[in-house]
Amino acid sequence: MRAFSKTIAFMMSLWLLGTAAALAETVKVGVAAEPYPPFAASDASGKWGGWEIEFMEALCAEAKLDCAVTPVAWDGIIPALTTGKIDIIAASMSITEDRKKLIDFSDPYYRSPVRIVGPKNRQMEANAAGLKGLVLGVQAATTHEDYVHKHFAGSVAEIKIYQTQDEAQQDLVSGRIDALQAEAIGLDAFLESEPGSCCEFKGDVPDDPELLGQGAGLGLRKGDDALREKLNAAIKAIRANGKYKEITDKYFSFDIYGQ
Repeated sequence: MRAFSKTIAFMMSLWLLGTAAALAETVKVGVAAEPYPPFAASDASGKWGGWEIEFMEALCAEAKLDCAVTPVAWDGIIPALTTGKIDIIAASMSITEDRKKLIDFSDPYYRSPVRIVGPKNRQMEANAAGLKGLVLGVQAATTHEDYVHKHFAGSVAEIKIYQTQDEAQQDLVSGRIDALQAEAIGLDAFLESEPGSCCEFKGDVPDDPELLGQGAGLGLRKGDDALREKLNAAIKAIRANGKYKEITDKYFSFDIYGQ
């Protein structure tokens, strides 16, 4: 009888260990290696921080996932997901029809207008007529690059492509480009900085849902439905319990959820 009890206790311990492991499933969260404040950037020690990092920490805690931040170059982040090097893309990736052919997405977790920023002392508007003859900067391998090539390239503006948003912003400050297109939320932090005091928003570009998408979503491998459902439930939960607002209020003065 005693031996039987020991066997039961041993089996129970294995079950508990297995349950604990299931509750703490480890997933690699891919973030763009290039800094994108205030969403994600690493400090001198290599520690990652920013709104998107804190959002993912809250999301993983809610979904009972053991998440590890994994930096990946932006232009290789979808291949990193599809080949299994990472399990989630959390890098302000817009949900677009073209990307949905390659990967799946969670529900949107924030939305941002797309805006043009330029020097305060220069008159321009955020449309083809207002940008005619100017040099317009944009980050490579983004929906913004696709957008400017469709709407502003050629006879409208000279397009200059940058590997990182920081490089584009530096050239705007130095006068090597006349204007820059990006998401308003990301540009807001730049405009509040000392270098960004040179510039201001010139307006929102005309909408193009096919290119600009339906908001930012977490990228997932095709068919990873269980993980997507966990993440969608967690997004709803942290919106409902106030954690999303608590994090957002540290970085923004407005609700970036947009719905």
